[in-house]
Amino acid sequence: MSVSILCVGKLKESYFADAVKEYQKRLSRLMPVNIIELPDEREPQNASPALCDAVKKKEGERILAKIPQNAYVIAMCIEGKGLTSEKLAQKLQTLFVEGKSDIIFVIGGSLGLDEAVTRRAQEHMSMSAMTFPHQLARVMLMEQLYRAAKLNAGERYHK
Repeated sequence: MSVSILCVGKLKESYFADAVKEYQKRLSRLMPVNIIELPDEREPQNASPALCDAVKKKEGERILAKIPQNAYVIAMCIEGKGLTSEKLAQKLQTLFVEGKSDIIFVIGGSLGLDEAVTRRAQEHMSMSAMTFPHQLARVMLMEQLYRAAKLNAGERYHK
């Protein structure tokens, strides 16, 4: 069983990076999560929609190049389905039981995911209908994976 977060861009603020490291440490005994960072494309100020699409396409090509052929991909995107913490835990448990041994959550750049990436994904998941800073998405996903791992291990965490 392998769970990874494939994400575009580095965490620039130390408090976000520290939070991710803390959850990664906590998860290490329950469900290790590998984080794969890809460089983001420079987005010129006041970019046209066509230029934004070109940026997403380049980032999407990098993402797709890193996804193994047999991986089960969950794209983190606004149009995705929102899950409760309990449903995420059940989803992961079901995937593991079904033999999906390589699960990859994909977080795109600040412009979102290219259509080619969302087509490659077996599922689309949304963190919230609200808008959050892009870098916070990784922290939120790590926290939810930790919560799911604790629930699946029968440990008390969910309140």
